[in-house]
Amino acid sequence: MAHTFPEICLVRHGETEWSLSGRHTGRSDIPLTANGEAAARQVGPRLAGKSFAAVWSSPSQRARNTCALAGFGAGAVVKDDLAEWDYGAYEGITSKEIHAGRPGWQLFRDGCPNGEAAGDVGARADRIISELRQADASILIFSSSHFLRVLGARWLGLQPADGARFILDTTSISVLGYEHDLTEPVIRRWNGR
Repeated sequence: MAHTFPEICLVRHGETEWSLSGRHTGRSDIPLTANGEAAARQVGPRLAGKSFAAVWSSPSQRARNTCALAGFGAGAVVKDDLAEWDYGAYEGITSKEIHAGRPGWQLFRDGCPNGEAAGDVGARADRIISELRQADASILIFSSSHFLRVLGARWLGLQPADGARFILDTTSISVLGYEHDLTEPVIRRWNGR
């Protein structure tokens, strides 16, 4: 069914050494691996035929480089609110390592010491959603997994912690949109390969 409402395409950045090993990568600026670069080059062809009024990127080099390698770097606008979750004391370590000292810890429920809680990330996502709704246009966004998961939850009006229910693979493409009118936000596609 054809639709005329704006679509928001979300692209998770390509593979990094830390995403490959499961290390929490919030504000550390880790580069893409060779595999991550190759996958990023395939994002452009996967979006062939779509047009965007704007391209927005997280400030991280992994997101910006994915954007550039996908062919969308020219004119991309860096937005600080698209940054990945600030993991604070848990930056650079795995969930398994965190559980060794804090059994039962869950990122979306418990947040991170000296970092962000789900509500903090949700507030940033809400600001992005407000900008998207004001733009009323199709926009392409490059960012990171946990932030995009919260953005997807907030798009639907769910709590930020409900982002835990969504999974995103590296260089996946997801599409936010609307159903019958602009008061009915939906997820049109999630974690597309």
